[in-house]
Amino acid sequence: MANTYTAVTKQDGQWWIGWIEEVPGVNCQEHTHEGLLESLRVTLAEAIEFNRQDAINAAVSQYSEERVTV
Repeated sequence: MANTYTAVTKQDGQWWIGWIEEVPGVNCQEHTHEGLLESLRVTLAEAIEFNRQDAINAAVSQYSEERVTV
């Protein structure tokens, strides 16, 4: 299931810097705009997986997973 997020990007000198608007803490910097977008994709995927595992670990046992659409 693909989800869409918003990358806020800008060039700062020789660097491109960017953030994922919807997920605090997902930010990167790269020398190219294309490289920045790829780094943001990878970092976002890692953050989502980390948060997922953190939630499951916090629930410990006897939990259910339910889809929530906004």
